[in-house]
Amino acid sequence: MKTGVKKPAWVVDKERGERRDARETVWLFGLHAVRDALENPNREKLRLVVTKNALDKLEAAVAASGLAPEVVEPRHFDVPIDEGSVHQGAAVEVKPLNWGRFEDVCAAGAGLPLVVLLDRVTDPHNVGAILRSAEVFGARAVIAPRHHSAPETGALAKTASGALERQPYLKVTNLSEAMEELKAMGYILIGLDGEAGVTLSDAVTAAGGRPIGLVLGAEGPGLREKTRETCDHLARIPFGGGFGSLNVSNAAAVSLYAATRG
Repeated sequence: MKTGVKKPAWVVDKERGERRDARETVWLFGLHAVRDALENPNREKLRLVVTKNALDKLEAAVAASGLAPEVVEPRHFDVPIDEGSVHQGAAVEVKPLNWGRFEDVCAAGAGLPLVVLLDRVTDPHNVGAILRSAEVFGARAVIAPRHHSAPETGALAKTASGALERQPYLKVTNLSEAMEELKAMGYILIGLDGEAGVTLSDAVTAAGGRPIGLVLGAEGPGLREKTRETCDHLARIPFGGGFGSLNVSNAAAVSLYAATRG
């Protein structure tokens, strides 16, 4: 009698994540985020709750989506989003987007050969702003670990101002292993560190036109030791004043600009 072969831990974790993603739904809110989700043919949409006023503003997008809206009075707008969220009378329940295989997106996806990697950046507003900048500068993907990262939420989508529907946001099981895969594809990985001896522009120039991965850590702790060790270079954003610290989303925007100018 044959005994089953035990699956590696990373395979088990990946399968659990896929099953969890299949069950998970997200509520997006706000006119802009809801309109972009309704107009995205790749977004699986389950339920739409709107006020009459919001429906009037979303009429074309609702008609194109084929989703039957639930029209409610403003005082009866009851959907599971954070209290105090500015929903503007519109919310849609959706499934998280599936962007495909990490390897395929990073090796040959749309956009420039440029990706952003986030090491435990958990604030949805920061990640939303980073997705928006990544889209503006034509990056191929924003990559984060499956755990200890900002999930796809209504707050993130609202800050991303539509970019969540268009900019790949890839979750990986292990960030350092994903970084090694990127290096095997030919990417040069530049970690942002305020105390690095090399400037970001010099690091971009040294990449010599090769694909670039910009690696940013959480505010405060910065890059973890393993992440730092896996980078090809550590670089700093030069500053002229006495205070040299940028919000992580601002640092991402500056870094993306520098990478596309190199």
